[in-house]
Amino acid sequence: MGTAKVSDSSSGNQNASNQNETDVVLNVYDLTPYNNYTYWVGFGIYHSGIEVHGKEYGFGAHDFPISGVFEVEPKSCPGFIYRCSISLGCINMPSSEFRTFIEDVASEYHGDTYHLISKNCNHFTNDMARRLAGKSIPGWVNRMARLGSLCSCLLPESLQVTKVKELPEYRDMEDGSESASTSTPRDSPEIEDTDQEKHLLSSKDGNSEIAFIKEAQVCWKMP
Repeated sequence: MGTAKVSDSSSGNQNASNQNETDVVLNVYDLTPYNNYTYWVGFGIYHSGIEVHGKEYGFGAHDFPISGVFEVEPKSCPGFIYRCSISLGCINMPSSEFRTFIEDVASEYHGDTYHLISKNCNHFTNDMARRLAGKSIPGWVNRMARLGSLCSCLLPESLQVTKVKELPEYRDMEDGSESASTSTPRDSPEIEDTDQEKHLLSSKDGNSEIAFIKEAQVCWKMP
């Protein structure tokens, strides 16, 4: 009987371990159709997200000093054209532990700190890849940003932006709500230039939602 109990316990531990295992996947998107021509020579303008435990996480811009890390369904980030997925390995981390991890990371990636050249979505996924899988994302994904100011010159005018359109939902986030889901606005020729500069994540069909991750709360202790 003792042997049977040990066997059951071992089986239970193995099942639990299997449930905690998850692939770390980089999902890459085109920001412009011109990538179809430049991809083959190692150039392009891309967005990327990290898929873990069946959800994809990316970094986008808004006007507030709170989390710019958002969650979407894998391979379906609104406004971008899915190109490919790249496996970065497998980790053993319970989903609850990962949730704590992503909330901690979100506190380092505020929406108002997004910068197209120095702190963009690909910098975020590269940081995530290193922390989770111990490896970097492929160099070609963020090569244009590393070229510095040249990147802005090559971007289509509609993509030379750093912030999403300001929406009431973002104000709710600032008040401390758990997360904010918002249908991203459609592009409109009536949008003023000042508004266009605030637009980064856009949904072509107007139906996709982006849920921003609530960042971990920092507790300050009195000395």
